[in-house]
Amino acid sequence: MAAAYFCNDIRAVATFELFVRELPADRRFLLVAGIEQILEYLEELRFTDEDIAYLRAHPSFASVPQDFFDYLEEFRFTGEVWAMPEGTPAFAGEPIVRVTAPILQAQIVETFLLATVNFQTMIASKAARVVGAARGKPVIEFGSRRAHGSEAAMYAARAAYIGGCTGTSNVEAGLRFGVPTFGTIAHSWVMSFDDELAAFEHFMRTFPGSTTLLIDTYDSVAAARKIVSAGLRPQAVRLDSGDLAALSREVRRILDDGGLRDTRIFASGDLDEYRIDELLRLGAPIDAFGVGTRLSTSSDAPNLGGVYKLVEVVTDHQAKGKVKTSPGKVTLPGRKQVWRASDASGTYTEDWIALADEPAPVASAEPLLRCVLQNGARTERAPALQEVRERALANVARLPGDLRCLERGAGLPVRITPRLAEEQRRVAASCTGR
Repeated sequence: MAAAYFCNDIRAVATFELFVRELPADRRFLLVAGIEQILEYLEELRFTDEDIAYLRAHPSFASVPQDFFDYLEEFRFTGEVWAMPEGTPAFAGEPIVRVTAPILQAQIVETFLLATVNFQTMIASKAARVVGAARGKPVIEFGSRRAHGSEAAMYAARAAYIGGCTGTSNVEAGLRFGVPTFGTIAHSWVMSFDDELAAFEHFMRTFPGSTTLLIDTYDSVAAARKIVSAGLRPQAVRLDSGDLAALSREVRRILDDGGLRDTRIFASGDLDEYRIDELLRLGAPIDAFGVGTRLSTSSDAPNLGGVYKLVEVVTDHQAKGKVKTSPGKVTLPGRKQVWRASDASGTYTEDWIALADEPAPVASAEPLLRCVLQNGARTERAPALQEVRERALANVARLPGDLRCLERGAGLPVRITPRLAEEQRRVAASCTGR
């Protein structure tokens, strides 16, 4: 695509918008994540000598002139980006990211932007559901071993933290992003000793103040009794299998009777928002949850259908809206803004999609897209990840209560301004000749 634009001397300034056509079946909102990584990418995007040599040798580029490869040597992204801040709830059809740049530049970044925002938004959205189901009890992201590769594991940890998780077991995410890290002993540690109690005692000598003992390697109830009898005082015990509701009650009784009322019960083992909700409805005395596979892969909705579509082209200082009219994939023309309205209590009530130069459609509405990159450089500092997480939790709390439940249903109403609707009709008619 880049070579075709270059060789045909197409130098128009274009605007593309990234959005999700439909929410996954079991999602009533999305939680935006991945914006920080796309800004890093756009600021640092370069073609190395090795990159260019590979492209020059590729059969598809056999007829492409040398001056295109010379151009790649000096390539920089010089455009403008507007985006919803990370931690913002988003709904179907709403632009999450808006890119305006020379069309070659805007086109060439498509795949990275989609891969990054789709993945992290998918995980952050799942995490928000899991955290909501936990009703204030801490949730630790535990899914690195089941993620789709080590890089996916790291960014899943980041996105899960944005979605409200307390931390992660992924130490790389702790180093890179400052996500709080947590861990317990492994079954293999316990199995490497001839005696389970000896395994507990030796581990606690190394980590006297922060030990979570994994007690389900053999018999969870018997292990709890051993801990009490030996006078050990772990920070927590972890249940990873079996009937978690029944086991947590019995283990809680043993710990309390033994004077270990401050020792918490941490549960894991194929958990998700539905299982956590069920356990808490059953009154299971579980203090925190480790959620792995079903969070880091968003197993019930393992992909997000985000798209990146051309909406405007500027030639000779004249902007022309662009649309798709294919069935099921109709788009809205022009650069746009998303406005969010709320009621007197601060609860979100509806969203509006408008052309970028339109005023607020209703008095209480606030714009969601902000200019975050201009002339290829950031317009503001990157917020701390803790700040992003707090923003996300506050934003989710402002959603109507029914949007935060686990049942299927519609998201927030998303309306289109009359002017945008008319512009869509006009541009579509000019494209189809109707």
